[in-house]
Amino acid sequence: MPSPQQARAQASAITSGKTAPEAGAAPTSQLRELFDGPRLSPGQRRIAQYLIEHITEAAFLSITDLAERVGVSQPSVTRFAAAVGFSGYPALRESLQSIALSTLGSTPGTPAEVTSNELQAAVDAEIENLENLRRDFADPDQIIRVGRALSESAPLTVLGLRISVSLAEYFAYAARRIHPDVRVVTRGGSVAYDALLQSREAGGTWVLAFGMPRHAQETLTAMRVARSAGLRVALITDLGLGPLADEADITFATGTGSRLVFDSYAAPVVLSAALLQAMTDADPERTQARLEEYEQVAEQHQFFLRD
Repeated sequence: MPSPQQARAQASAITSGKTAPEAGAAPTSQLRELFDGPRLSPGQRRIAQYLIEHITEAAFLSITDLAERVGVSQPSVTRFAAAVGFSGYPALRESLQSIALSTLGSTPGTPAEVTSNELQAAVDAEIENLENLRRDFADPDQIIRVGRALSESAPLTVLGLRISVSLAEYFAYAARRIHPDVRVVTRGGSVAYDALLQSREAGGTWVLAFGMPRHAQETLTAMRVARSAGLRVALITDLGLGPLADEADITFATGTGSRLVFDSYAAPVVLSAALLQAMTDADPERTQARLEEYEQVAEQHQFFLRD
């Protein structure tokens, strides 16, 4: 009898066929795509991030109010509008309002209609993050391409520092079931540098990095070391803009839950699982052989309880 992982690997391949998208891109994805092209200054990135995080309110602000909320000058807002391809702030605001109205139109209920406590509100926020990710998955091409690249990188290095350690460990643990050489880096500084350089010398071509808030300076430094060594970097993070995204070759940005004292990571975990699925699809014969071998070892040494 196949293990649960084997059965899912066979039954849920994302490369077996695609259906037409059933909805447009998530509002946050539309905004990130809008702001991601031009090289923005730090002040302009602050404006972009404020708009991403507060689109339903910010889209209806005057230029004066927006500048005050972000803590920049009005000319800075005007220059930002020009930098992202608009004739001025009025044209940018018109586009933002269209995105904001689509967000409001697709959200069931209103604050007046929905009463919840803080724990329920935290779950609601994560549901919204997952809904946005679901819309992003309407076109899985990039997930498929990166999954194939990670599968072919030997060794494959997974980087996660500070709060991102748990996500890196989860991904590496699962990836070792289907990939012959997965190396996880969870310490920064010279330890990370040594591991990244050794990975490249051993023939590795890709690093998968996790960068969750608060974004660590040592994560940025390690990504720069990886790229200077000739490794390509795929990044899973919460922001499509900023220093980490600027340093990555490919960025997957998805929301984190921030309603409680400590963040929650429902959407990044699902995104990680999607990349793992793409890796299994990239080399199904190797996947099957490795899962069968692992099941034999697990049975022999009784790794798991019999449910």
